[in-house]
Amino acid sequence: MPGALPLGDPAPVDGSLPASVVEGVADRNFGVYLHVPFCRVRCGYCDFNTYTGDELRGARRDDYAQEAVDEVRLAGRVLEGAGLPPRPVSTVFFGGGTPTMLPHSDLAAMLSSVVDTWGLVDGAEVTTEANPDSVDAAYLEALAAAGFTRVSFGMQSAVPSVLATLERTHDPERVPLVVRWARDAGLDVSLDLIYGTPGETLDDWSRSLDVALEQEPDHLSAYSLIVEDGTKLARQIRRGEVAQPDDDTAADMYELADDRLAAAGYGWYEVSNWARDEQHRSRHNLSYWQGHDWWGVGPGAHSHVGGVRWWNVKHPAAYGQRMAAGESPGAGRETLDAETRRVERVLLAVRMREGLPTSDLDPEGRAAVAGLIADGWVEGREALGGRVVLTRTGRLMADAVVRRLLPV
Repeated sequence: MPGALPLGDPAPVDGSLPASVVEGVADRNFGVYLHVPFCRVRCGYCDFNTYTGDELRGARRDDYAQEAVDEVRLAGRVLEGAGLPPRPVSTVFFGGGTPTMLPHSDLAAMLSSVVDTWGLVDGAEVTTEANPDSVDAAYLEALAAAGFTRVSFGMQSAVPSVLATLERTHDPERVPLVVRWARDAGLDVSLDLIYGTPGETLDDWSRSLDVALEQEPDHLSAYSLIVEDGTKLARQIRRGEVAQPDDDTAADMYELADDRLAAAGYGWYEVSNWARDEQHRSRHNLSYWQGHDWWGVGPGAHSHVGGVRWWNVKHPAAYGQRMAAGESPGAGRETLDAETRRVERVLLAVRMREGLPTSDLDPEGRAAVAGLIADGWVEGREALGGRVVLTRTGRLMADAVVRRLLPV
């Protein structure tokens, strides 16, 4: 089951925000994330806030689109009440869960509510995640007609045994089909891969990269499998039923992916993300990493506006009750002080291709840069120019780099 929500201060019943969120607003884009918390089955490695049919207990999937629309309307009132100027939305992202478990008309209605409330900037990026077995050609055409511009398919692997360990249900042979259908509909395509699955070999991973690159996606994400406490996979490993993922093998897989993607013309722009060109980077994810504003709609969704972060109640039933009562679904929130915001800039910016300005570091952090260069984790020439940029080895050690840049 999904993990617990963060601790924080109580969120106001009406969702109101302090006047401080207006400060610096002209320098921040605004995006909307819509969480669709439904899945057909729960994958053994997943700890996202998602629910299968027998876990809904008092919530109805048929009601969800309207509840999400109600939160979008609430968001419009809250942002206006805080004194924020009207801002069209730069990016919209439907995540989950499996958003495409809902009828395409539901996703279209949710997107329409965003457009009606704020409008979209010219060329806005509008993405939905999808499983390869959750869409067909007609569904993708309907999404494009509704204003979607991009689809991110959870491919994960091209090897049946690896998919079985992950408890993914799609046939890998379907991936080329859905990519072609998305292209025919005029949608950009991103593929998500996972490496380091127990039992996965380097040859297995090479095969998955082959298949992914054959599809010529615009964007590709490759995430190392993380065994989260409380998941089925963690229990299987603890009981000795499944082998613990091997860190050295995972590092070899990352390096192989980076080599293969670079040779195919894809550039890394964040530790786990590559794009065909700058235009095809995930602008929505960039808004998170660069500290812009976004409103997260749905159970367990997180939001950030002007240094205020909050999160919604987790269960769809509790979320529906709040929306029916005309109340904010916020469960808690925190206001970030200047030092916390600086620390978060370091944590996120160091993972990016453009790197971190050394001016964002305190004296101890700046003093650590020379040692990181000597270790081969940070590019020396970039550091002389005032930026901390990771080498490929440094990308593999990103968490350790951050610990040295932010000494306790």
